[in-house]
Amino acid sequence: MSSQKMSFIIAFSSLILLPSNVLKAQSSILENIKRNPEEAQSLCSQFRELNSRGISASSTESLKIISEKKNLDQTSAEILSMYVRGLHCPDVV
Repeated sequence: MSSQKMSFIIAFSSLILLPSNVLKAQSSILENIKRNPEEAQSLCSQFRELNSRGISASSTESLKIISEKKNLDQTSAEILSMYVRGLHCPDVV
C-alpha cells in the first residue's frame, strides 16, 4: 500500500476518535468540497504548484496555507487535503 493511501486511511480512521461537534465541522468542510468541485480543483492546482517546487501537499507549509485560507485548525486542514487529493487529484504527492 502506498504511503499516500496509508495517510488517507489514517486520517479518516482518526475521525472515529474525534468528538461529535468536531465531526460535524469536518463533515461540513467535506460537504462544501463535494458541492463545489471547482474549489477542489483550485486546491489541486495549488498542490501541483507546491509539488513543482518540491513541496509535498501534506507538508506543514501546505497545511498552513490551507488552514489560513480556510480558517481551519491543522487537523482539519490535513483531513481536507487528503480528501481533496484522494478524490480529485491522486497524482499529487
